[in-house]
Amino acid sequence: MSSYDEKKALDIIEQVSKSVVNISTVKLVHNIFYQAVPVAGMGSGTIIDPEGLVLTNNHVVGGAEKINVTLYNNKVLEGIIVGSCAAHDIAVVRIKGKNLPAAELGDSDKLRVGQRVFAIGNPFGLAGGPSVTSGVISAINRTIDSEKGLLENLVQTDASINPGNSGGPLVDLEGKVVAISTAIIPFAQGIGFAIPINSAKICTQGIVTEGIARRPWLGIIGLSITPEIARYYGLPVSQGVLVTRVAEGSPAEDAGMASEDIILEIDAVETRRIEDLVKELHKRKIGDKIRIYALRNGREHFFELKLSESP
Repeated sequence: MSSYDEKKALDIIEQVSKSVVNISTVKLVHNIFYQAVPVAGMGSGTIIDPEGLVLTNNHVVGGAEKINVTLYNNKVLEGIIVGSCAAHDIAVVRIKGKNLPAAELGDSDKLRVGQRVFAIGNPFGLAGGPSVTSGVISAINRTIDSEKGLLENLVQTDASINPGNSGGPLVDLEGKVVAISTAIIPFAQGIGFAIPINSAKICTQGIVTEGIARRPWLGIIGLSITPEIARYYGLPVSQGVLVTRVAEGSPAEDAGMASEDIILEIDAVETRRIEDLVKELHKRKIGDKIRIYALRNGREHFFELKLSESP
């Protein structure tokens, strides 16, 4: 990056940082004597509406008895949870304010591997503004089985994301928020994960209108088949989605799907990669019926199922 480009990027980061807030919480947990004990928590958030909507992680504010939101100018406001989407680890908090510095949201569908991004967080609400780390997009459409459940369609980055930065924005060189950082993955060392902003937008819309975001659920973990993977495992095809796990009680299990099935089509739409599968599922609604064309032990199989609500 040239010195001119660097100055431009620094100016953008400085501006976006004003929309990043510190979120401190108090949650009640029960000790071995069943007594309620207050436990303090901390994370970050992103103002997405000038009237006081703050986007953060569900694991940051979920179950909180009290929420304080500290702005860039050290002003502290009380936060109230509007709603959450646990499946995407997204929550929306409302604060009372006018003309707040809201971040501009980008388009995560346009993210490319190798693209430079900045992770911004305000874990301690210290004077001097939020902290910033830089990195690149390492991968997209990652599916992670975390301690809080299955998280799909994540963005992977090498920008450092610590627990205090959870809920802060991942921004591009134009200063647009392309993802919301999450430190929910306990084994992530040297890599970070973030929720694509397009998924967060869908969650936010559902949260604001209904108090909760609902999405259709198939119930599998899959792997994109490449020619290299096909040769290594002796698969009959060089593209498609290899099912590595089927969730118990899911529509996929009810339809009879199993590990090692290879998904080739959904409703006659080719699924060459896991990205194609996710894209098609995002077009569907809860209760929609779909027909999956797959291979099992080299033989064709068709599975008809009804998508349920994500647990």
